[in-house]
Amino acid sequence: MTTHHKLKIIPLGGLGEIGRNMMAVEYGDDIIIIDAGMMFPEDEMLGVDLLIPDISYLLEHKSKLRGIVITHGHEDHIGALPYILPQLDLPVYATKFTQGLITVKLREQRSFIKAKLKLIQPGVKFQLGNLKVEAFPVCHSIPDAVGLIIYTPLGAIVHSGDFKIDYTPVDGRPTDLARLAKLGNDGVLLLMADSTYAEVPGYTPSERVVSHTLERIIGEAPGRVIIATFSSLVSRIQMAIDAAAKYSKRVFIIGRSMHDTVKMAIDQGYLNAPSGIICNAEELKKYGPDKTVLVTTGSQGEPTSALVRIANRDHSEIRIHHGDTVIISATPIPGNEALINRTIDNLFRQGANVIYGERSSVHVHGHGSQEELKMLINLVRPKFFAPIHGEYRHLVIHANLARSLGIPESNIFVMDNGNVLEIDGNNGRIATKLPYGNVYVDGLVLGDYAQVILRDRKLLSRDGIVVVIVAIDKKEGRLAGRPDIVSRGFVDSEHDGAVIELGRDLVASTLSKSHHVEYSSIHTSIKDTLSKFFYEQTRRRPMIITTAIEV
Repeated sequence: MTTHHKLKIIPLGGLGEIGRNMMAVEYGDDIIIIDAGMMFPEDEMLGVDLLIPDISYLLEHKSKLRGIVITHGHEDHIGALPYILPQLDLPVYATKFTQGLITVKLREQRSFIKAKLKLIQPGVKFQLGNLKVEAFPVCHSIPDAVGLIIYTPLGAIVHSGDFKIDYTPVDGRPTDLARLAKLGNDGVLLLMADSTYAEVPGYTPSERVVSHTLERIIGEAPGRVIIATFSSLVSRIQMAIDAAAKYSKRVFIIGRSMHDTVKMAIDQGYLNAPSGIICNAEELKKYGPDKTVLVTTGSQGEPTSALVRIANRDHSEIRIHHGDTVIISATPIPGNEALINRTIDNLFRQGANVIYGERSSVHVHGHGSQEELKMLINLVRPKFFAPIHGEYRHLVIHANLARSLGIPESNIFVMDNGNVLEIDGNNGRIATKLPYGNVYVDGLVLGDYAQVILRDRKLLSRDGIVVVIVAIDKKEGRLAGRPDIVSRGFVDSEHDGAVIELGRDLVASTLSKSHHVEYSSIHTSIKDTLSKFFYEQTRRRPMIITTAIEV
């Protein structure tokens, strides 16, 4: 007798946000994980490098885990691997180019030894416990991107990955519409589809549009051309190489991550560069400005990226000159707009002609717009539908599109991270919500104390810090001398020194009232006294730290 289990879909990242994509699919004693991405921190997350998914549920059910399947090599789908693989120790299934990017990523984080990378080919099924997985090609802004078909005992699940429908892709590999149509005819239990551009009407333009624009700009530019894009956007780098070759210019790859990715892409055959066209940065002086094209990182205004260091006049080898043309060939990731705008302003200040934004046609995004999302739903014709990958409004708008195409309201599920969608074949419901929180990476992975650390950082950034140093007579247990107070970021001691001096007097007075000062009570006593006093005087609440020394 066959035991039927409920199918569980558990988003662990990527819902209600852009980035940090991770999805768990569970049936009986088997769990497979789809993607393991990172996300950029928000402005108030001071000092945080990135956010990764909360994998508490996976750690609790470690015996059920069968593997991690990666749809493509963007950071929001692979960026968490260096941090979670040491905890999960699972095989990672990915296509060839995605494997190359994962290898580069893990080597950066020195996690390469622990990785078990397994190659997958579109159209070739592989077994993970009771679940069978098949990848199918999708068009996205990176080579070797795939969607996934997961065959469960209850029916097939289609996970679109990030996709768009481009009939003229530069790599000649369009989204496999025929495979999707056949799946629709065979019957699909659940479709989970990318919602990133669900707000955008119409169709996403073809990558070919950018190719023509870049070729024109590189051909007409009077001086150097600097192109900033994602290091993984190999098609855009290929366009720069092709245009440079057409106009007998040399290409210089700037930035470590860009250099590593380009080398890997050339080695694997995903980039074609004529002999001698790519030069080292040390050779820049050999060629005139009108004969050089620089391809660099920094399209998102990342503070340590090559373009930002160039814009800040902080790069060791490259300075902006009048007549330089800078192309920002990327769409801002939400939250990065201020960084990008600051970089663009700094480039303009130095005399560069900066080309950026949608109207310039120097970038098209890699996600399907509304008509493409409708096409996917109509081809697959799923019984159940769950929008994924996007902020909450994107998910709701995508759900409305599905409803307009005839999928019943009761069969559409708009979820948050940590929700558990249960499907028993005939019915589906969001059964519960797991405890779910932010996991911060700040050099190390910050755990349960992260909120306390961030709270302290916010306090320090807003009101500063005050350190009180008191000397206690070891024999008498009394204050030995006047306390000292040092402040940083609280008040200017030169102009507001009276506040600090009054604070010293107040601490001395408070401690002198006690016949025997107890170590355990010193900090509490000083903090309570000074907090009230400083707020009355300045309307600010600095962090107060007490150091007691026995003499």
